[in-house]
Amino acid sequence: MDDVIEPPVWAESAPTSGGADNKSRRTLSIVRGHDWIVGLLYMACDILCWVVLYGIVSYIRRDEFFVSPFEFMLVDCVVLAVILQALYIVGGYSRNTEMRGLIYTTEHILAIAAAGAISAMLIYSAATFDQTMKPSRGMLLLSFLLFLPVSLLYRRWIRNYVVASTASRTFLVIGSGAAAACFYEAYRNSPNGQQLDFVDLRDEHVGQPIAGEGSPVVQGNLAGKLNDLGERYSGIILAEKANSLSTQLLERLVRAQFHQTRVYTLESFYETHWRYVPLDIVDPVWPLQTGFQLARTSPYHYLKRLFDLIVSAVTLIICAPLFALIALLIWIREGCPIFFQQERIGRDEKPLVVFKFRTMRLGSTKENEDIYTREGDPRITPLGRWLRKLRLDELPQLWNVFKGDMSLIGPRAEWNKCAERYERSIPFYHFRHLVKPGITGWAQVNYPYGESDRDAVEKLKYDLYYIRHYSLKLDAMIVLKTVHTMLFGKGR
Repeated sequence: MDDVIEPPVWAESAPTSGGADNKSRRTLSIVRGHDWIVGLLYMACDILCWVVLYGIVSYIRRDEFFVSPFEFMLVDCVVLAVILQALYIVGGYSRNTEMRGLIYTTEHILAIAAAGAISAMLIYSAATFDQTMKPSRGMLLLSFLLFLPVSLLYRRWIRNYVVASTASRTFLVIGSGAAAACFYEAYRNSPNGQQLDFVDLRDEHVGQPIAGEGSPVVQGNLAGKLNDLGERYSGIILAEKANSLSTQLLERLVRAQFHQTRVYTLESFYETHWRYVPLDIVDPVWPLQTGFQLARTSPYHYLKRLFDLIVSAVTLIICAPLFALIALLIWIREGCPIFFQQERIGRDEKPLVVFKFRTMRLGSTKENEDIYTREGDPRITPLGRWLRKLRLDELPQLWNVFKGDMSLIGPRAEWNKCAERYERSIPFYHFRHLVKPGITGWAQVNYPYGESDRDAVEKLKYDLYYIRHYSLKLDAMIVLKTVHTMLFGKGR
């Protein structure tokens, strides 16, 4: 008798019945499993909403511009290009963005306001050469004012549907070791609401909780779960090293990624959903991976320096009266010195002297003083507390930016004593010195003011994400988030 050749354990089983039903479920799974579907829906709604609202406003106002269809369409295209880019920057087309909260609402408002200003600048600059391309300012302003609440409204509605459609679905986590347990702890403290199914590759920990009492129990039968992805799982998370997986399993995961549902490594899940890099995946050759935009001579590096130079110079001139007012208030209430200067660590670990308005009482930087500024710190003056909340104490650092020691955007320039301490206790902390420090940065707008070594570790995760995704889009997102922070007084 010939030997029976059994299919690999990871092979997909053929459907036995209900072919049409399985096909429709598979199609629905593909639609729900691809992030771009939701983003495309948002984009289509934005385009339709703007065209309809702009047309209605033009018709009601009887604007002369309305009788020229070509110019009407041209303005539509210019404005839509700016709106789509602005909303893309704040995550307005991401399936993972929570659009029902105050933070996104304010970022959406700021993005539309910026889009309105840029659109007006582009249109009226072009109108100096062609007067026919000149809609009335009232028409453009009214269109943006109507577009703002409507675009927020349908985003909330679509987000409600996305959350409802995935609430009953689960992430399948392949792995049951220390990495999987750490991932569970991070996931439990995150805003993600979907359940997790942990499955053991070798069935060694089946029936045991993944991270102590009350945590999910590790399951077995990975082959059965992969053959029944369907409506149950919204994604697969790989919490094992790739070299520990069989070739058959890797091939099965590749097929799932391209035909069924999203497959994440731990790093890609952290970066996609939480926008930071987990430190346990960082190694000495991490910066040598492909995809680093700041490697060698990135064109954006030079563009960013030019932007820093222009903005810092213009802001220093415009804010000169504000500088004088703040200096006068500090002198009247606290006396001299007006400015606080401190040696910090810059790019490539070169020391630099940073200037800020003084917000703490004299003698508060002695050797035996706490190196952290804590909530309600008695060393901070009443005026200094307000300056910190509004981030006005950072304004003198514009001089550091103008000189080239710092950038407007980048990791925080740490005090040399803190940096030396972190270098000894936090692995790969020196990677954050691959870029210039900044007045504001990705860690500053996503994590509260640090007041412990643990906070330094958490902020490093965001700094590494910034280094990994160094780009114009990310810098623009940081600018909008910084404006939000300043408006709501979240500085310290």
